[in-house]
Amino acid sequence: MSQSPDLRAALGSASSLPGAADFGREVCGNPAEAESREWLVTNGLGGFACGTLAGNATRRYHGLLIASLNPPVGRTLLVSNLDATAEYDDQHYPLTTQRWWNAGHPSLVPEGGHRHVERFRLEGTTPVWTFALADALLEKRIWMQQGENTTYASFTLVRASQPLRLALKALVNYRDFHSSTHAGDWWMNIEPVSHGLRVAAFEGATPFYLLSAGAAAEPAHDWYRDFDLPFERERGLDDHEDHLHAGTFRATLRPGDSIVIVLSTRHDPDMDPARPYAKRAAEQLALLKQWNAGSAAQSPEWIRHLVLAADQFIAVRPLADDPQAKTVIAGYPWFCDWGRDTMIALPGLTLSTGRPEIARSILHTFARFVDGGMLPNCFTDAGTAPEYNTVDATLWFFEAARQYYAATNDEAFLRQLFPVLEGIVQFHQRGTRHNIHVDAGDGLLYAGAPGVQLTWMDARVGDRVITPRIGKPVEINALWYNALLTMTEFAHRLGRPAGEYEAGAERARASFGRFWNAAEKCCFDVLDGPSGNEAAVRPNQIFAVSLPESPLTAEQQASVVELCARRLLSSVGLRSLAPNESAYAGRYEGGPAQRDSVYHQGTVWGWLLGPLALATWRVHKNAAAALALLEPIQHHLHAACVGSISEIFDGDPPFTPRGCFAQAWSVAEVLRAWTEISRAT
Repeated sequence: MSQSPDLRAALGSASSLPGAADFGREVCGNPAEAESREWLVTNGLGGFACGTLAGNATRRYHGLLIASLNPPVGRTLLVSNLDATAEYDDQHYPLTTQRWWNAGHPSLVPEGGHRHVERFRLEGTTPVWTFALADALLEKRIWMQQGENTTYASFTLVRASQPLRLALKALVNYRDFHSSTHAGDWWMNIEPVSHGLRVAAFEGATPFYLLSAGAAAEPAHDWYRDFDLPFERERGLDDHEDHLHAGTFRATLRPGDSIVIVLSTRHDPDMDPARPYAKRAAEQLALLKQWNAGSAAQSPEWIRHLVLAADQFIAVRPLADDPQAKTVIAGYPWFCDWGRDTMIALPGLTLSTGRPEIARSILHTFARFVDGGMLPNCFTDAGTAPEYNTVDATLWFFEAARQYYAATNDEAFLRQLFPVLEGIVQFHQRGTRHNIHVDAGDGLLYAGAPGVQLTWMDARVGDRVITPRIGKPVEINALWYNALLTMTEFAHRLGRPAGEYEAGAERARASFGRFWNAAEKCCFDVLDGPSGNEAAVRPNQIFAVSLPESPLTAEQQASVVELCARRLLSSVGLRSLAPNESAYAGRYEGGPAQRDSVYHQGTVWGWLLGPLALATWRVHKNAAAALALLEPIQHHLHAACVGSISEIFDGDPPFTPRGCFAQAWSVAEVLRAWTEISRAT
């Protein structure tokens, strides 16, 4: 199959995109290094593809087509991998690495395709492998079509002295992306269609297609059993599974030729992979152009790449009257959209990147789900009713709306949103779910009841809430104070009565002094809890400085910033608990219960770097010092999920990445802080 001019042009159009990673054999040829680094592409529906640089799956979430069958949820693994082999000059070269499970024993170091990878790089967010096979160079790319459950895998023979024969075994599945498959005698229906194969996993399942315009497809039905998943073993979960070899594609490539395999829930006999690739490259270049137009100075390459990484978290949550309504996927590979994460991440993902129209859509989407004066904490993967067990998501909603209005002066939308915000304040004043209410005695916001976790420190093991924080948490009241000031400003803008909001804000400000722990020269984490005031040093107090209006004195603000930097700062975020506290845990590892028990007990959170940098800038007005706090993240972009920022890290050095390998608020808050500080100088 000769490479079409359109495909050549599309591949060339991406060459000017920034890439956050470029590795040679020192990484790609080392199994431990190659398996510890992952790649991610997304489709804007909540679906995605991801894997390791080595080419083998190490987690249940790795796959080439994890389709969102009920956007943005219903995520289902359909295609696991393309097990590729090349034959060149009478030599056979595996292009894919596999590990095989052996009960009770660690799998052997794989002898596979990673040995032939000369280079791995990102073109924008597209992963590109270059295989060196004697004097031949073969490039592989993987990308997804936006708005469709379709993945493309291209193989291009860049250089060779003779033809190269390629065989690609399609390994398929059909399971929820949180589970694993032990196939037994499961029989799928595989039948030829134009340009490839149709797979129906069982009666009633969504059919999907394995297609290629340039390769012959041979149907098969062979279960490959016991693929090893070492990362799941580390997490105390099922550590092996089976995938079905559903068919093999064969093609002969000459220098300059390409073959593209299309994996999709849609059968398109006239498929043209050049169009989605060119469109995606054009979208990313346009996004960078918008970013550059608003930048005060030339930003470093790693920040430009974060602009592209930010886009991977934007997805649709269709509404009856708006099928393109937007939301935010909190983190890959396992989170869906959460109210708290969405509102925290919204400004960095959309406003900092020059896309206020997406911010407006997200605000509109979530306004439709306000109930009892509360935003949903999360939407379930099953698509059932959202859960309303958060106190802070709703308050972050005010801050996201404030930043949107500050960026756009969109008074028409403000008029639509104001009644929703007004109702939220009223519910909080008179009380709503989970004992969330304004304390008539001091005007501060109280929240919590036994057995419920309402703040972002929300870990739970069985019936035990690890950090219940019942009472008046410090960041909740900093947010409440700012929400009332935001409502004051909005009311003035719309010619509405503002006195009630002004009075409430002033009362909260006057009472906020109760948070000051004079002995430690910092804020209590929680006031008026079941055991009194909580004095453990946690990072939540940084929001009393980083939010637009601080209820602390200038001296107190400086003291909070100094303490958070001295006691909590790591290279990649703030610890959730100071190391000298008795409950501190420096490593996040083990099974689910062990990990959840230390989730907020010292584990480092990357998203908190943004608020610390903004608070540092606010207090000291030293842009270089504030931006320097963010700079170590550029090195992290070469680890874990290359080009993105992890959710969490160990509290102890070397701060090993943990949790979701790509987290929306981690990317968003680093990007927002860099943008705001650099544009202010």
